[in-house]
Amino acid sequence: MKKSIALILTIFMMALPLTACGNSGNQSPAAPAASGSEGAASESTPAADEPVLSFKLAENQGKDNPVSQGVEMFAELVKEKTNGNITIEVYLDAQLGNENETIDQVQAGTLDFARINTSALASTADAVGVFTLPYIFTSTEHKYKVLDGEIGQEVSDSLVEYNMIGLEYWEAGSRNFYTVKKPVQSVADLKGMQLRVQQSDVAIKMVELLGGAATPMAYGEVYQGLQTGVIDGAENDFVSYYTSGHYEVAPYYTLDGHMAPPAMVLMSKTSWDKMSPSQQEAVREAAKEACAWQRKAMQDYQDEARAKVEEAGCTVYEVDAKEFQNSVSDIYAMYPQYTDVIAKIQAVA
Repeated sequence: MKKSIALILTIFMMALPLTACGNSGNQSPAAPAASGSEGAASESTPAADEPVLSFKLAENQGKDNPVSQGVEMFAELVKEKTNGNITIEVYLDAQLGNENETIDQVQAGTLDFARINTSALASTADAVGVFTLPYIFTSTEHKYKVLDGEIGQEVSDSLVEYNMIGLEYWEAGSRNFYTVKKPVQSVADLKGMQLRVQQSDVAIKMVELLGGAATPMAYGEVYQGLQTGVIDGAENDFVSYYTSGHYEVAPYYTLDGHMAPPAMVLMSKTSWDKMSPSQQEAVREAAKEACAWQRKAMQDYQDEARAKVEEAGCTVYEVDAKEFQNSVSDIYAMYPQYTDVIAKIQAVA
């Protein structure tokens, strides 16, 4: 009996130090380290200190457009780069409103993201309006040097004033002239031509400075106007030129690139501030990767449309954009707030 009691006491005393090491006070047992990196979180498991957030993104185009495909890719990349902590639901076909409506929502913080053309954004954030001026870019290469450089960064940074964060400049195509009876290969060729433009003071003034007669007209009436000779030409990008059928009645297309305003993915700063610094960095990385893909996809989209109209017998003309730019330089005086930045843009080689 005495031996049994002694044995029990011995076992009890041996157990005490084990109990003390396993759980001191209220401290929980340590979690096992992830494989491959001692103490690091698993790549598929969100870090414990990162917020879990669900966002919405508004896009006004359909699923087959490269900008829509680009924002879908952006959402996937954000999820991947944040280990699933941040998810973005994309709403296409203007389900959440037109561009002006979604800009207001992003500003108010009731919408997290929206992909917006700078033509629409300029009415809210004046600084981006410089990118919508005619012939402000002399080529696609020039445009990207401006947008991806110091000038583009300064304009993007200014959006914070409007409670918005700019995430890269996306490709939205460029507008060019196309005509019925004769091609436009120089500014002189535009003299006296009746050219359909959008109802825009800038577009009207641009055509007048080029020597043409600006004719605002509803888009749905342009085909008949070209066919019947009411107008001598119009202007749009290759995709619209092809899908509208305008190439059938206006076979001369001139690559003057008079307007090439980029688009942007905007994020509400209200939503931005909910993320950790590492998540903010991940979102910027995702935007940069998706933007690079989207620019190439949009160019391919335009090239496909160009190939189709050329196969149909249309002729595409290259021109010196600087000649056109010099002809409309007076239009820049209408916007004195852009004087300095215009000079900087024109100085970019």
